[in-house]
Amino acid sequence: MKRHLLFGLNNLIVLGCLLGLWQLVVSVLHVPAFMLPGPMVVGAAVVHRFPSLVQSLLLTSTAAALGLAGSVIIGVAIALVFAQWSWLRRLLFPYTILLQTVPIVAIAPLILMWAGSGVMSVALVAFIICLPPIIANTTQGLISVEENLVHLFLMHHATAMQVLFKLRLPHALPNLFVGMRISAGISVIGAITGELFAGSSRVGQGGLGYSILYASGQLETDYLFALVLAATVLGFVFFFVGMFLEWYFLHHWHESSRSDVRE
Repeated sequence: MKRHLLFGLNNLIVLGCLLGLWQLVVSVLHVPAFMLPGPMVVGAAVVHRFPSLVQSLLLTSTAAALGLAGSVIIGVAIALVFAQWSWLRRLLFPYTILLQTVPIVAIAPLILMWAGSGVMSVALVAFIICLPPIIANTTQGLISVEENLVHLFLMHHATAMQVLFKLRLPHALPNLFVGMRISAGISVIGAITGELFAGSSRVGQGGLGYSILYASGQLETDYLFALVLAATVLGFVFFFVGMFLEWYFLHHWHESSRSDVRE
C-alpha cells in the first residue's frame, strides 16, 4: 500500500511541475489566451462550464463503454470459433485485421449515414476500432496452449467443448486482458471520432467530439483544452479499469498479476 501511495504522490509531483512549467512559459512569453491558455485559465473554464463538460463526458463515456463491451463479447465469440476450427481461422482471420488498417475517419461518415446519428452509431464506430485487438490477442491465447496439456485432457476423455472452455479459455484470459487494455484507450478515440461526424440535436450540446468542434468554431480555446483534458482523463479511467479487472481475475493464479502484488 505504501509503495502505491508513494508512486501516486510522485506522479502528482511530476504533474504539478509540468503544469507549473506550462504556466511559466505562457506568462513569460505573453502567449495570447486564444492561442495557448495557461492551466489557470483552463481550470477556470472547467469550473465555469462544468455542467456542460460533465454532460459531454457522460455521452462519450457511454458510447465508448458500449463499443468496448460489444467488442469484448463479439471478439471473444469470434476467437472461440477461430480456435475451434483452424481452417476457418486461416480463411477469415486476415479479414479481421483489415478492420485495423481501414482509417476510421474514412468509414465513420458512412456508418453514421447508414445508421443515423445518436449514441448507438457512435458506439458502433468505437466497436469497430476496438474489435481487432480483442480478436487477435484472444485468438493467440486460445491456440497457444501447450500441446501436452491438451493431450492430458484428451486422455481423460474430455470433450472438445471441455477443452475449449476449461483449458483454452482460462489460458487465454491474460491475452484477452492485454487486448482489453489496448482497446480501452482507443475506444475513447473511436467514440470521439464518431461524434465529430454525428453532430447533435441541440446546438452546443453533445459528446466530447462534437463539443470540441463547437468550441473550436467559437474560438473558445480555454474550453477546448478543458475538453481535451476530459478526453484524456476518460481514456486513463478506461485503461485503469481494464487493469483492475485484469488484477481481479488473475492475481490469484497467474504470475503476471501476482508479481505486481509482491513487489
